[in-house]
Amino acid sequence: MTSNLAIKNNDSLYREYQYCRGVFNSLTQGLSAEDMVVQSMEDASPAKWHLAHTTWFFEEFVLKRYQPDYLPVDPNYRYLFNSYYNSVGERHARPLRGMLTRPGLAEVQAYREAVDADILTLVDQPHPREQGIADTITVGLHHEMQHQELLLTDILHALSINPIKPAMRGELQIPANSPVAPLEFIRFDEGLYDIGANQVGFSFDCEGPRHQCYLQGFCLANRPVSNAEWLEFINDGGYQTANLWLSDGWALCQSEQWTAPLYWQQQDGEWRQFGLHGLRPLDPGAPVCHISYFEADAYAQWAGARLPWEQEWEVAAREQPITGNFQEDNCWRPLAGSGSGLLQLYGDVWEWTRSPYAPYPGFKPSAGAIGEYNGKFMCGQFVLRGGSCVTPIRQIRPSYRNFFYPHQRWQFSGLRLANDI
Repeated sequence: MTSNLAIKNNDSLYREYQYCRGVFNSLTQGLSAEDMVVQSMEDASPAKWHLAHTTWFFEEFVLKRYQPDYLPVDPNYRYLFNSYYNSVGERHARPLRGMLTRPGLAEVQAYREAVDADILTLVDQPHPREQGIADTITVGLHHEMQHQELLLTDILHALSINPIKPAMRGELQIPANSPVAPLEFIRFDEGLYDIGANQVGFSFDCEGPRHQCYLQGFCLANRPVSNAEWLEFINDGGYQTANLWLSDGWALCQSEQWTAPLYWQQQDGEWRQFGLHGLRPLDPGAPVCHISYFEADAYAQWAGARLPWEQEWEVAAREQPITGNFQEDNCWRPLAGSGSGLLQLYGDVWEWTRSPYAPYPGFKPSAGAIGEYNGKFMCGQFVLRGGSCVTPIRQIRPSYRNFFYPHQRWQFSGLRLANDI
């Protein structure tokens, strides 16, 4: 993991820390204490836990390491709010995070304030290990941004179970439906390409080392698959046609009785979609989302295409500006795209690729406990690219690799088609 930040007299790092931590606090506005303690499934975590865990990260990896006389706010928090760092010690079972009624929300908020005060004091003074502090804080801020996104996707799942289908906030913007660009394929020539993060700015260890990769010529769709196109797949029996599906996907489709993406439901003969705005009519032009890798792959088979390799996606995306519908836009739902050329590579929906989440040539995890961040998950998952409508824009770059198991679909995950030449 790399950073170009230094700590001594660095107002930029000070301001970035204040901004990022403040954003997380603002995302919880309007949520009740009951909203923030519930855990709707094992994959999700309570909002209160997200607030505490991200604070624990700074306490554990910055304050305890670089401030020798530091006394933890509460020694129990090391056990309660550790996520998966085995080298740090034992931890509370993930499926039982929703049972942590104590510490209460006020105590967690006080914990955040206390750790923030100590971090900002540390940043504001000279230190013999200033670069190490800056690098670790930068990792922590990107970790914080990941949990900002998880907070929104997790609270969406929790609210979806509520029979009254409440909106997270009543004041969220609800744009009108808009036309979608016609589906086209854009050609990319075969050749040797540099893949992975460069040395400018921050990147996670799994985004490197930068290396050369030979790609055959390929075509990439100009935009993600839309809800209207997914409806054609449904109406043509896509969820009932076994030969479109991978074996594990078909078994899961049958056992879970999938007939549509997560959060879709029919009401009075019309399709509606639940989101952070509540239950609303389906926007036909918006990118389809909340689909698993299995569903994305089945659709690509049905459409006579395939999912892109992650290297193909990166080659196409790295010349495009990082603009789009992100968390900062306060829309928090995918929108239809129009225009020419490659559209919506960034924002709106994460795009499944056919690439397994695996190490690049020469990959070595970062040293110490933070080395558990990415490398140990390189088994059985697939890579997604581009970010979504609830992803902070500061988190995204062309080399960023998200990863999930092929059955998971509570994230804002969609797809873009590809073809061989």
